[in-house]
Amino acid sequence: MAEAGRAVGSPAAARRPVPPRAPAGRGRAVQVSVIVPVHNSECWLDECLKSVWEQDFKETMELSIFNDASKDGSAEIIEKWKIKLEDAGVPVIVGSNDSSQPRGVGFAKNQAVIQSSGTYLCFLDSDDVMMPQRVRLQHEAAVQHPNSIIGCQVRREPLESTERYTRWINNLTEEQLLTQVFTSHGPTVIMPTWFCSREWFFHVGKFDEGGKGVPEDLLFFYKHIQKGGEVFRVNHCLLLYRYHPQAATHSVLEGTIWNHRVRFLEDRVLSSWTSFTIWNAGKQGKKLYRSLSPANRKKVAAFCDVDEKKITKGFYTYEESEERPKRKIPICHFRDATPPFIICVKLDLTGGAFETNLNTLNLKEGMDYYHFN
Repeated sequence: MAEAGRAVGSPAAARRPVPPRAPAGRGRAVQVSVIVPVHNSECWLDECLKSVWEQDFKETMELSIFNDASKDGSAEIIEKWKIKLEDAGVPVIVGSNDSSQPRGVGFAKNQAVIQSSGTYLCFLDSDDVMMPQRVRLQHEAAVQHPNSIIGCQVRREPLESTERYTRWINNLTEEQLLTQVFTSHGPTVIMPTWFCSREWFFHVGKFDEGGKGVPEDLLFFYKHIQKGGEVFRVNHCLLLYRYHPQAATHSVLEGTIWNHRVRFLEDRVLSSWTSFTIWNAGKQGKKLYRSLSPANRKKVAAFCDVDEKKITKGFYTYEESEERPKRKIPICHFRDATPPFIICVKLDLTGGAFETNLNTLNLKEGMDYYHFN
């Protein structure tokens, strides 16, 4: 098993000759379509498409690119790699939106999927780079897990960016891939690592095409879970995952994501609970309380915390509540609180103090508590 966060394969491995691949000729089904949406990606596109060319997958594979109104040199780079890849036995399908305005990443991904024909879909962002064994290892996993989104571990570039997030991506346990779907980190396997069957993709129902500001990957992931989909991670680092200011992720408002997360939590967890405790009597815990539906606010039995100042206050009253009389919700020490908990404390930020406190209660994640922050 590869060490989390470390690239698999030496630089020498990345330069090795590409193995012969079964040609995707007439009448021969394509096993894997690599799906690449492109918008003004000339800085990274060469490296991205070279990583498709370097895959060691021996079965049939095609590349499906959708160029969404790029105004830079992306189209020329695509044409150059189309020739190279087709010479290596990889058909390339190129679609484009030639209007002056991009339609957004959800639309571009959907178009790239629609114009492709592979039994399996391997999603790749135009600013990321695959390790040579990515398609092969994820294809093997997808065959074994037909209703799953398959992810993998990643190496962040630059290395020191989003360290907590990268640790979270790479180290979630098999159970946590399904229990930690409510946190602010988003999908427990990140979108640029997704690999799934075409059949399952259309069963879930394509990406939201609302455009800029829409968290299309999060919404798809939630629909996937709601339809009984599983989540599986290949425990090898198979993607170089770039962090930069132009990334589409930065265009999504935090408030939009918060609202989707709260509704998903209410639907998946709180609908089956009669009462619960919010762990965090500070800003985040109170914000969650205020965001809940009136029916779910009534289920909040208490807030709990470790901060003596907050505990000494004794209770919290939501002043804007329309209830009469307004409820006084008790605030107690976490050791005196009654599970189940919705935990609004950020993980991996307190030098292990919070995690130690949680472990002393001997609770089961996914039954006695869920993380929300």
